[in-house]
Amino acid sequence: MNPDSSDRLDYEVLENEVAQLRARVRSIEDALHRRGVVLETLAPEFATRAQQAAEQPSSRIPPPTSADSVPVPEPAPVYRTEETAPPYAIPGPAPLFAASHAPTSHDERTLESRIGSQWFNRIGILAVLVAAAWFLKYAIDNQWIGPTGRVLIGLAAGAGLIAWSERFRAKGYQVFSYSLKAIGSGVLYLSLWAAFSLFHLLPASAAFGAMIVVTAFNGFMAWRQDAELLALYAIVGGLGTPLLLSTGENHEVALLSYLLLLDLAALVLVILKPWSRLLFGAFTGTALIFVAWAIADYSEAQFARTSFFVLCFFLIFAFAPRLVRVRAEDAKNVHGWDVLALVLLPIANAVLGFLAFYGLLDRTDTQWASPWLAVAFAAFYLLMLRLPAAGWLRPAPAALASLHLAAAVVFLTIAIPLKAKGRWLTVGWLAEGAALIWVAARTRQLLLRILALGCLALGLGALVTINPDATNTPFVNARFGAYLVGIAVFAFTAWIALREQTAIGAQSEHTVEKTDAWPTIAVAASLLVNALILLAVSLEIYNYWSVHDLGAGWAVLEANRIVAEFSYSAWFMLFGAILLAIGFARRSAFLRWQGLVLLAVSVGKVFLVDMSALSQGYRILSFLGLGALLLGVSFVYQRDWLNLRAAKHADPAAGENV
Repeated sequence: MNPDSSDRLDYEVLENEVAQLRARVRSIEDALHRRGVVLETLAPEFATRAQQAAEQPSSRIPPPTSADSVPVPEPAPVYRTEETAPPYAIPGPAPLFAASHAPTSHDERTLESRIGSQWFNRIGILAVLVAAAWFLKYAIDNQWIGPTGRVLIGLAAGAGLIAWSERFRAKGYQVFSYSLKAIGSGVLYLSLWAAFSLFHLLPASAAFGAMIVVTAFNGFMAWRQDAELLALYAIVGGLGTPLLLSTGENHEVALLSYLLLLDLAALVLVILKPWSRLLFGAFTGTALIFVAWAIADYSEAQFARTSFFVLCFFLIFAFAPRLVRVRAEDAKNVHGWDVLALVLLPIANAVLGFLAFYGLLDRTDTQWASPWLAVAFAAFYLLMLRLPAAGWLRPAPAALASLHLAAAVVFLTIAIPLKAKGRWLTVGWLAEGAALIWVAARTRQLLLRILALGCLALGLGALVTINPDATNTPFVNARFGAYLVGIAVFAFTAWIALREQTAIGAQSEHTVEKTDAWPTIAVAASLLVNALILLAVSLEIYNYWSVHDLGAGWAVLEANRIVAEFSYSAWFMLFGAILLAIGFARRSAFLRWQGLVLLAVSVGKVFLVDMSALSQGYRILSFLGLGALLLGVSFVYQRDWLNLRAAKHADPAAGENV
């Protein structure tokens, strides 16, 4: 044989072997990926070499030129122990099997797999339960067996399904085993319901006790077998028990005590296991059943007992977020249902708890206590902020602490309109906003700053909309006093914002959080101060010159209107001049621009309104005053006492305070 043809044959054989090895490496990677194993977790160096070998194209293997140049591969070394194995040694079967059950960041099952294993499973449970119910009805209609026999068959079938499910669990079919337990428990519930409601073989207390036993057994098995799905089935069955045994009578103590015990059991389970969704099941079921009972059967004679149960329910779900066992060791990295348990559940519990107590007070002669109820809720959530971690109480995550703080502020804000009316409502919201802005500046908390701005917005809205009318005595009345409080509060807010911005500017950029909102708050508060001053005096002018006597003649009304229009123009010009003077004195372009804008408004009013609305004498005074003021302002700017022209050419911001 020709040596060249022999070399070519050896090269083709080697190339085929490399291609086969490359295909096997890819198939191993695909298998590991389907099992949930990341290749890099086995051994970084092995993963790198395997990937490079798999991606190396065949063109990189040069054909040999002669038989002598064909390299002879050395036999791979065999490592006997883990100590002698290199870091890229392939793990054995046991680690691969263990890693296949490691949790992944997302569900990699296909839609077909989820439909077949989950959706059809749950639909099948429902179908079997419906079939069992219809079978019981069919057996009743046809009188196949006696009532006692029917109940015993149902109980035996339910218990048999539960026992049979253990065989599937022992063989590794856990989800199917839990499904059989759910079906068996449902058959037991239906059989006990039939024994009580249809056949009257058991009293309500006996059937109730038996259903509690079934629920407790499911909860115990869920804890023992570490089965969250089974615990959910137990919660659903437990919440369905009072619905199955309902006779239309009012058994408040029995019903609410049972719900209380069921919620405590769910709380114990979430303390022992990371099963946050149990809390939502228990909370939702309890809320729905309680609302249905309250609508149908509550009366004022039950106020004390019902308030006690509402308090117990509220406290259970208020402390539950601090007791729940999250799936992550680090409380900052929780996810899924744990996030909802730490965020959604506290909000829902606070809202529904307050509404429940408020509804109880609203239906009795204790409506006077409603504001103090809001204050009590605010105090409770402030105490929750200070509650330390001890025993089963875990440290409060940042999100939960923020929610407690927000709840305290919101309930305190709600207490103000429940207690105060008119100007006191305005004063209350403004005072709360000022206190919050001060605390926000000291603690540097963004949430407090947002809540403070919300209170200030409520106070401002109340100030300009629902304030009582003033009296004929100018400036000495309740409305002007409320405006003075608003002016003082927003001036205080502007001072706080300017002080914070100055303090932050003096510190290092690396040690201070971003606080770009303080300059905006300072500007907005300063503008509101001047706007409220302008509005408050204008309202006093209007109220003083308006005629409240309906019998006054047309001549009196017209004369007062003319004086009022002239007073508006004079006030606008005066206030604009004051702002300009302060702006020049404090070297503040911000104030000077406000004065110029107000003077421009005065110019427009004098030329467009006063020229036709005022009498000859007031018209002369209005134009004369405006002209003199504008000439004085022009003279000040022409003298350039602040050296504004030089500052513009040198540095636009030099010597100016904004």
